[in-house]
Amino acid sequence: MNEWELLESTPVPDTGGFMRLMRRGDELVIRVDGRELMSTRVHGSEDALADLACDQLQRRGGKQPDARILIGGMGIGFTLAAALARVGPEARVVVAELVPAVIAWNRGILGETAGHPIHDPRTSVHEGDVADLIRNPPEPWDAILLDVDNGPIGLTRPSNSWLYSWKGLNATFAALRPQGVLGVWSAAPDDGFTRRVKRAGFEVHPIEVRSRGAKGGRRHVVWICTRMAEQPWAR
Repeated sequence: MNEWELLESTPVPDTGGFMRLMRRGDELVIRVDGRELMSTRVHGSEDALADLACDQLQRRGGKQPDARILIGGMGIGFTLAAALARVGPEARVVVAELVPAVIAWNRGILGETAGHPIHDPRTSVHEGDVADLIRNPPEPWDAILLDVDNGPIGLTRPSNSWLYSWKGLNATFAALRPQGVLGVWSAAPDDGFTRRVKRAGFEVHPIEVRSRGAKGGRRHVVWICTRMAEQPWAR
């Protein structure tokens, strides 16, 4: 049986932890302090994050040939590739990635797996915190897709917890256009998060997805949250 080979290692900002790119045979994985975050072999639920969000955009606002989508977390590029496949030539998809090495890996050894979406002319890369582009969006987003942790809690770095907090969800509400969509990937359900998102003014649908897509695999959750015209508590 093939052993895992360490290809590269890089520190995770503000945590003291390390992110590692590993290879075994044809499979590549990214791990943080021993926890596997993503794999080239299993990415059905990462694809679903983009597909479900784009489905909701089309239901609520028609086709979005010039959609503006923000993705938090580059990973191996599968969510980015899935989003690009669903939008038109005038669209702009911005990926915020805090770890410079992950961007470099996607420009190199990881890029071929997802079809080099980072090189698509509709793609822009923000080397920094996705929260910066939520607090201060250049203009309202049509969709914000978050896949920066294993769920709605700051796992890879504690400061990510802001994204899933009352303050973070209020900032996300303000950063989206009316009927805009927030999509959040998680390895497991979280009823408390569902309640917080509803209170922040979103119509919420937690959807079970499979890690291997149509082939099955582990059960994950994608929250598809549509921004209402105004927040309930502001009425």
